Amino acid sequence: MSLISCSDKQSSKETPSSTQQIANKTENLAPSKASNVDQDDVYTMQMKAKPDFKKMQTLGRQIFFDKSLSASGTMSCASCHDPKFAYGSPNSLATQMGGADLKLMGARAVPSLRYQQNVPPFTEHHFDEDIDESIDQGAVGGHDWDGRAATLHAQSALPLLAKNEMANPSQAAVATKLRQAPYAAQFRDTFGSDALDDDSKAFKWTTLALEMFLQDPQEFYPYNSKYDAFLRGQIKLSAQEQRGLAAFNDPQKGNCASCHVSRISNTGGFPAFSDFGLIAIGVPRNNQLTVNQNPEYFDLGACGPERQDLKDKPQYCGTFRTPSLRNVALRKAFFHNGKFNTLEQVIEFYVTRDTNPAKWYPKNKDGSVHKFDDLPKQYQANINFDRPFNRKPGDKPALNDQEIRDMVVFLKTLNDGYVVKATK
Repeated sequence: MSLISCSDKQSSKETPSSTQQIANKTENLAPSKASNVDQDDVYTMQMKAKPDFKKMQTLGRQIFFDKSLSASGTMSCASCHDPKFAYGSPNSLATQMGGADLKLMGARAVPSLRYQQNVPPFTEHHFDEDIDESIDQGAVGGHDWDGRAATLHAQSALPLLAKNEMANPSQAAVATKLRQAPYAAQFRDTFGSDALDDDSKAFKWTTLALEMFLQDPQEFYPYNSKYDAFLRGQIKLSAQEQRGLAAFNDPQKGNCASCHVSRISNTGGFPAFSDFGLIAIGVPRNNQLTVNQNPEYFDLGACGPERQDLKDKPQYCGTFRTPSLRNVALRKAFFHNGKFNTLEQVIEFYVTRDTNPAKWYPKNKDGSVHKFDDLPKQYQANINFDRPFNRKPGDKPALNDQEIRDMVVFLKTLNDGYVVKATK
């Protein structure tokens, strides 16, 4: 998770009104070699068969909660993406355990699946109509921490086959389980009588059904937080919430809104609380992760190891896609590696990373601070130094303790499920 500072911009992404709008944007995509799902092929199948949207959505829900679709038989999509936590991680583990015996530790923290319909397909050159369409905003978009999945159905394929997640050895293994599922008849009714005959097509239909479920507005983008009610003029924020919002937006304070857009867009869209840009902020190494027991291993985000199409572009090494902050207060593990467990820690890291690096990074043998210890030196020029990262050791942090507390209180207003009291 990132919270603040990427550049002095406010932007907003429009919500695609349909899956086809997403499909129409694939011409500028960097392909994901990890997904094993050709997004154009899936949409072509959809166009020919024209399955009913509601049927796909209902089927997708059953697939999402089906534990039998994992190698262990005990893990579903919902095991990591718990609806009680805005379809995010249900616990404080840095990463979740998976695999055939549930003994393999993941390499990255589980993101929330809420508001994913806002995420545009990855492009290296984004032009935002809400700012200035003539300015190249750089690399933006894509699903997952590294942006490698162009669509929600491409993203849905990844955990089904990942060795440290649901751990199916192949698409054929998934298709075999689908034929035995209690909803197999429903699957055929939705996609056609021959929908489960071919392993590859059955797998692709599965990812499409999951994509349709992830577009259920009541489940995945309700826009019913306290802050949404505030934007609608239905309520007022408390004095402390107002102070937190002010610090969040102020370029001289948190400067959070430069990446985590907090205002209604020029076209009236509610804020996604992310510009979906790729950014490197030098999060400390999490030595609790199994992969990090190898001192030669580094998670370089957009340039590898999970993503491969940008591996020869060093300017992306160490960058991760900026997540939405909606429902962030429900999380108990933050950033791509789950390094921190509280919002207070996260915000304090932002404002003291450069003023007091010894608090966050280990020491070298000579006693000096090993700053940016989770990114090889040759890529450290990619790290962001915009406000509040524009300070040096000994400087006053951008936020004091009270302002940090205020911001945490404000961030809690982004949790979904706020009920506006009826007026008498």
